[in-house]
Amino acid sequence: MGITEMKNFEEKNFLVVLLAVIFNPENRKILIGKRKDPYIEKLTWTFPGGKAEPGDELESVLKRKIKEKTGLKVENLGSIFARVPPEKKDLVLIYYLCEAIEGEEKATGDLTELKWVKPEEIEKFFTTSFHPYLKEYILNLKKSE
Repeated sequence: MGITEMKNFEEKNFLVVLLAVIFNPENRKILIGKRKDPYIEKLTWTFPGGKAEPGDELESVLKRKIKEKTGLKVENLGSIFARVPPEKKDLVLIYYLCEAIEGEEKATGDLTELKWVKPEEIEKFFTTSFHPYLKEYILNLKKSE
């Protein structure tokens, strides 16, 4: 990348969204939420999460957003993937593997519905691009012990 390209890249603003792949190891299902997205019109189902602001501590923002939108307190097991979706080039999505550790599940905020789905069924709920790496990772959750 040349100096001009680097300068242009540095001047761009990106919206950073933290998403939780909340996995239940007992029933081997993943929690997804239904919402209308202000940034991506086609989006219907998504992983719960929210926007991070400059200077935010990512893990605390992730946990707070998940608690606000699902009623669940989660344990962050680590980041698993990051990407810029083709639907919105100034958006950075960071995915984290999480487990719910307490709370009562309830869709709130911008989520209108929550649903636990099997890893092999999850892609059929998404109306936006679903990266092959993320799909493979999620399918492997089904197999892991």
